[in-house]
Amino acid sequence: MREEIFLPTTYAAGVPYETFRTLRAEAPVCRIPEPAVGAWPAGPGYWGVFRHADVKHVLRTPEIFSSHLGATQIRDPDTPEDLEFVRAMMLNQDPPDHSRLRRIVASAFTPRAVRALEATIEDRARTLIGSARGDVDFVEVAADLPVWTLAHIMGVPSSDRRLLYDWASRVIGYQDAEYADLSSATADPLSPMARTALRQRPSTLLRPDGRPMNPRSRAALRDMFAYAHALADAKRDAPGDDIMSRMLTGGLSDAEFENMFFLFAVAGNETLRNGIPGGLLTLLEHPAQFALLRSDPSLLNPAIEEMLRYWPPVMDFRRTATQNVRLGPASLRAGDKVVVYHASANRDETVFDSPDTFDITRTPNDHVSFGFGPHFCLGAHLARVQMRAIFRELLPLTITQTGPPVRLASNFQNGLKHLPVHLTSNPDANTRPLSIP
Repeated sequence: MREEIFLPTTYAAGVPYETFRTLRAEAPVCRIPEPAVGAWPAGPGYWGVFRHADVKHVLRTPEIFSSHLGATQIRDPDTPEDLEFVRAMMLNQDPPDHSRLRRIVASAFTPRAVRALEATIEDRARTLIGSARGDVDFVEVAADLPVWTLAHIMGVPSSDRRLLYDWASRVIGYQDAEYADLSSATADPLSPMARTALRQRPSTLLRPDGRPMNPRSRAALRDMFAYAHALADAKRDAPGDDIMSRMLTGGLSDAEFENMFFLFAVAGNETLRNGIPGGLLTLLEHPAQFALLRSDPSLLNPAIEEMLRYWPPVMDFRRTATQNVRLGPASLRAGDKVVVYHASANRDETVFDSPDTFDITRTPNDHVSFGFGPHFCLGAHLARVQMRAIFRELLPLTITQTGPPVRLASNFQNGLKHLPVHLTSNPDANTRPLSIP
């Protein structure tokens, strides 16, 4: 039972909520094995944390549970050099270094800054959904908005935004053969700096010894970092009103800039890319709740929070114990891997009434889908704005699922690869529900 928690193939069939429920009751902090997966070697195992209170405790105490020591992914980096490389990323740092980098980035995500983007995001969502009619893969439709928004705030030319999609696919989908080597960007519309960077793309994602290359390593992402440096040179010559221009004057080292670009291009993409299709699938699977939302669009904000609780885009994050410590019933030792399961915490019976029920009127809704503590997602407000914009446009449409969803094989991302639907304008509906706050 415990092994299935780790295996990516488990999640291709669905999140193992029944197993999480059993573990919360019988072994809320327990050892999880890391068997070999294909060419990926076995790991040493880790402590899985499944209850809401314990998950929050781990996330809010970086002095005991570090993001920096072993980084934040379950798999250990392949080499000491890979570990040092990812440690430069804000996601993989602890205070005070994390706090310094977070302050530099935070200006792009203040409520005031996001409000300035709202009309632009709403216009883009209106165009995106307005042009999607008939039989479509909603995963592909929904993927455009977060990529477009990221390109906008990063100052990436619109012609190059598809590269952000491909880089994120390579990193977050490395456990799934369909995503691991995805390349959807065509060369013709790309900027000259993008075409130059693409020539740096690795010809293979295998190491010389035949083992898979760490997808978060410099070697696996040579083209992305070549592009990042070319973009930085362009911003230095002609700064703009974008986060990359501001970061370049904010005192970042070259390594910190590289990793900040990585963080925006990948982490800024994945939550919405998974959360929007997951939210629509959840509504389609709960037609009474979808009908309630359509009848009362003022419920959109709590509905989005419930979508995030019910379909957490990121299922887990790793920490490393800095000292011998007791956590729940378990005794952990310094250096142990500790993996908190947001997907389990969001269904904790001691926090949520009827946790397996999708209820768009649920309040309070103390989900941890955006994390907790010092690493609480900086882009949470921006993510909510984008989800509101998309679902506001979807509410007046007739939406019919035309085939089974296809899930991503990943023990990290709660993702959909395909969601076939038929979208039709509803002549009896208002053209746009205007009363949503």
